[in-house]
Amino acid sequence: MYMCHLCNGFQSNTYASCPNCKTFMMDHGKITDYLDAYSAYMEIETMKLFDGAIDSLEVHHCVHLFSCSNCLHEEMIEIQE
Repeated sequence: MYMCHLCNGFQSNTYASCPNCKTFMMDHGKITDYLDAYSAYMEIETMKLFDGAIDSLEVHHCVHLFSCSNCLHEEMIEIQE
């Protein structure tokens, strides 16, 4: 069974630096949680078909939304499960 370390609280943060201003970016959770009001309650494996990453289901990646509080840059980052 594969689990995302960020979603399940095994790891407090993944350090991603902003490509624009080089400050640390903040994790806002799975990108699929932002699709609609009920997407956070849907089956995770099913939602991976809509997360924007072509092979996230096969290679066991969880796509998270990260943002920079300094320059407001947003980026999707694939986290290995």
